[in-house]
This record gives sequence, structure tokens and C-alpha cells, in this order.
Amino acid sequence: MNDDIFINVTSFETRIAIIETGVIQELHIERNSQKGKVGNIYIGKVIRVLPGLQSAFVDIGLEKSAFIHVMDLQENRKERLNAINTTLIEKLIFPGQMIITQIIKDQIGSKGARLTTKISLAGRILVYTPYEDKLGVSQKINSEEDRINLRDRLKSLISTETGGYIIRTNAEDASDEEILLDIKYLNKLWGSILSYSKNKTEPCILHEDLDISQRAIRDIATPLTKTIRVDSLELTNKLIEWSKIYAPFVINKIQYYKEELPLFDLVNIDQEITKALSRKIDLKSGGYIIIDQTEAMTTIDVNTGKFVGGKNLKETIFRTNLEAVQAISRQLRLRNLGGIIILDFIDMEETDQQNIILQEIQKCLSRDKTKTTISSFTKLGLVEITRKRTKDSLKNQLCESCQVCNSQGYIKTAKTMCYEILREILQESRQFNPKEFRILASKKIIDLLLEEENQHLTKLGDFIQKPISLSVENSYSQEEYDIILL
Repeated sequence: MNDDIFINVTSFETRIAIIETGVIQELHIERNSQKGKVGNIYIGKVIRVLPGLQSAFVDIGLEKSAFIHVMDLQENRKERLNAINTTLIEKLIFPGQMIITQIIKDQIGSKGARLTTKISLAGRILVYTPYEDKLGVSQKINSEEDRINLRDRLKSLISTETGGYIIRTNAEDASDEEILLDIKYLNKLWGSILSYSKNKTEPCILHEDLDISQRAIRDIATPLTKTIRVDSLELTNKLIEWSKIYAPFVINKIQYYKEELPLFDLVNIDQEITKALSRKIDLKSGGYIIIDQTEAMTTIDVNTGKFVGGKNLKETIFRTNLEAVQAISRQLRLRNLGGIIILDFIDMEETDQQNIILQEIQKCLSRDKTKTTISSFTKLGLVEITRKRTKDSLKNQLCESCQVCNSQGYIKTAKTMCYEILREILQESRQFNPKEFRILASKKIIDLLLEEENQHLTKLGDFIQKPISLSVENSYSQEEYDIILL
């Protein structure tokens, strides 16, 4: 894949854009005040064991206590279909115990980080699992022959080192010298972590994962990557020095970008980010998709819109769905949508057309490094996708809950608010006996009470036999108001 990597650096954040065919496909953001912690290793103190949930809370020195499930304990490393055979968590750890843990999922919302004691350290070619003794191969290496050859090759290179390894896809093109360098680096790193953890009696961090720019080179860059452009001279030099040891194949691809035009303006990245925060994404044909992201799942609805270009209705629907697949796969990556994703395509009667759509989804998502699974069409014409979630979506990273609508996505109409205010005045008139009622509300509400709803306001004043005055509060939203008793 001939991608370009753009790295935009400021004093407050680093943004990394993955460009394919001149268009942004992924965006990774690391704010200096909110750095992701997945991969960091801590020594933590168990503060509470929950036998009913087979889980425990662990203090690792962060603001919120982290969470660990019994199946994420090294002692239960063997996956079992029958949960009865799993050792109970209360027999493995106890409150006050100090344990070495690693974050596998960042804190999301009110949920603390998720932990594991199955430590893994990622290199460019291998992943080292110090508590294991197995040699695994990445699932993305499909050929069984290649998997066997890589496993045999690694066995021949390992000498007396303990622990296990997982062979990453980069190993397919790596030399023996590069693999040995990775083994040496990972073993040395683990040794230093163990040494630092000795005699620790309070929770603290033992190892911080690479920064976002180094991870991008380690995990995303390949020999096919054309350029890695960085708009910071300091980071450019840092990455070149780091790559000399860990990724020499990218040294000549790292370029310092010093032009006046901002780096992200080269391919309109900021405009694409703005689009990725909206519900509606227009398709070139005139159709569009609607993306609704909720706590439980994400739903994506496909619509023909203004597109009438097909020879008949069936073809128009099929072509719209086919075009939507491209946009959907890109938005999943760009927005970093995870969990359950429901695709509601326009109904297609032909099974062959449904199969083509599924094949196209599979093809587009094959470029996605995040693990995804795709189901077949249901009877209702829906397709379910599950995409692994390890960090917040783009929306959750860049946006916050709306204080006007309290995150409902809608507000009460001005007329509804007028009637609500009138009802409240009627209720208060039965409890209190002021000289006057004064309504404080937004200009839109006050204008409606003075004009269209004035007859109701007048009738209410006559009924309660009290004057009702109005006052505009420009700082109030449409749903905010006060009733003052004078």
C-alpha cells in the first residue's frame, strides 16, 4: 500500500494522518495533556476483588482505579470454552497485593482502564510475551506455509532467551539480522522493567509505550510507504535517529516539511476532519449516508438522495450501496468507530448484488489494521460489523456533550416552552400571592409570547388576576427560563 504519513506537531498535540490515493484514511491524535496509555506497564495494588463479577479493581496511580477480569490474569492464560475450569479470581489475587500489569484499553468515559497481567512488548517485527513459552504468528499472515516457515525460522534464531514471541507481518520481509536485533531489544527492555519494579511498595509506572509518532513508524510504515512528512525539525531529527536502530528502511523516507502552506492543507485534511464529525456524508453520485454514534452501537443508514443515474430503480439502489461501501469503510477508520456497527443498506432483492456488496466491504476493510468481523445480510437487509475498540472515537476525542440539549440531539420547540412557562405560572399562582409575575427567557420565547401566543398570555393574566411582565435574557438558551415573583 503506497501510503504517505503526515505528522503535524504543535506544543499541545501531535496529529498523524494516513494518506492513501491522496485522501486521508486515518487520523491519530495525541494531546500532551491526554496521552493514550495502552501498552504502558505499571506496578499496581489490588484494592478490591469482586467474586460475583470475577474481576478486581487495581490502583495503578491514575485518577480512576483500573479494572482486571479473571481471564486477563496470566494464571488463566489458556483460553477455555468451559468457564467452570477457570481458577476463581479470589484464589489468584487478594486486596493489598502488588502486581505488574499492562493497560490493554484506555479509560473511556466513566470506565477506568482495563488491565492484563499477560505482558507483551511490541517491537517492529516481533511481540515479546515474557510470561509465555509459545511462538505465535499474526492472523494477518494467511498462508499456512508462510506461517510454518516463519515459526521455524524464529525457532532457529532464539538461543537461551525465555518467554514467547508473536511474529508480526513485518517479519515476512525482515532479515535474520533484523529479527535478532528485535529479540535483543525486547529482552533488554523487559530486563530493565523487572529491575525497576523491585522493592516497589506503591503503584507507579514501569514502562511507557513509544510516543505516537514512533508507534506510527513501527506499526503503520512499510517499505511501500512513499514519504513520512514532519513539520517539526526537532521531531524529524528524533525520528531519524530512532529509525536508525528500529526501522532503518524508513530513514530516507522521513522528510522535514518547511513550506509556508500548512502540511495538513496539502490534501485538505482539516476539512475532512470537520466532515467526519457530522452525521451526514454526501456521496459523489448525490446519495448520502447518515452516521449515528451511540453508547451501545453505531448505525449507518444509506440513502439514494438525489441520485437517479441508474437505468432502473434496482440498478440505482445497487450503485448507491456500492458507492456507500467505499465511504463507510473510510469513515470507520477515520472516525475510529468501534464495537457493534449496523449498516442499513437500501433494500436489494437480488442475492447476487448482496454478495457483491459483502465482497466489496471485505475488500475495503482489508486495508484496516484494526480487527473487524463482517456478518451476512439479515432478512431485514442489515449488515453487522464488529470492530475492535481500543481507544475513544474521533468524536469523543474532539467533541463534548451539548450543554443546550443535554446530549439528546434535540431541544423543545419555542411553542412547547411557552406553554410550559404558562402552566408553571398557573401552578405558582395557586401557591403564592405576589404582586406580579415576571418571565425571564430568551428573545425567541419572549417574542413568541408577545406575538403568536399573546392571547394565551393575556387570558392567563386575567384568570389569575395578576400582571405578567416579560424580560429578555440574551444569555439564556431556548430551554432556559426563570419566573420571578415580585
